[in-house]
Amino acid sequence: MAEATKLFSKKPLEPQLPDAVVGQECYIDAMAKIENGSVIGSSVTIMAGAYIGTNVTIGDNTTIYPNVTIYRDCVVGSHCIIHAGTVIGADGFGFSHTKTGEHVKIHQNGNVVIEDDVEIGANCAIDRAVFNSTIIRRGTKLDNFIHIAHNCDIGEHSLFVAQTGVGGSTKLGQNCVVSGQSAFSDHLSIAPFYTFTARSGVTKSITQSGGVYSGFPLMNHREWKRLQAKIGKLND
Repeated sequence: MAEATKLFSKKPLEPQLPDAVVGQECYIDAMAKIENGSVIGSSVTIMAGAYIGTNVTIGDNTTIYPNVTIYRDCVVGSHCIIHAGTVIGADGFGFSHTKTGEHVKIHQNGNVVIEDDVEIGANCAIDRAVFNSTIIRRGTKLDNFIHIAHNCDIGEHSLFVAQTGVGGSTKLGQNCVVSGQSAFSDHLSIAPFYTFTARSGVTKSITQSGGVYSGFPLMNHREWKRLQAKIGKLND
């Protein structure tokens, strides 16, 4: 499969495509770069050092801060804010391994779709999918230094605090709150309306909606607090 994905891989640049289309009342800094084939909506702000790749679509009233990089074919909705240094659409970390220990790249031929009213903090990385789309759904807010791996689907109106990582192909339901330095394994499905406290380690899918979880191994927050109290008494 890894060898086959190479056959579908697109070139990073396609200068033969039509010039980018920019809507009315936009501010595009002279030091920003927009590649051919891209479509920019109305009242969009793109600041210095930003790079908008081939065939990217950006909706109305979105703000792109300095040094944001958006790779080819990605889609950003309307009323979004993307802060400085964030990279959207870099390759997901996918490799196949030979019997002799070599690593063969699985080409990431999908894209990233960011829906409307999403805010993404500084220095985040949202990887493109292998074939389909990595999706950040509408109303979601990401803090700084967050990694969303390839093929993830982050539910509507979710909140992610800094230094959180989500493994590939994991799906979170709507209105999940993920506190700082939490991590999710790959290929999980998390039900809506969950809260994960700081440094939670999620390694199994969760099917029932609602609740607060903590720790690693993950447990109900009340159980985790009782456990911490007992551990504290061991030092007495």
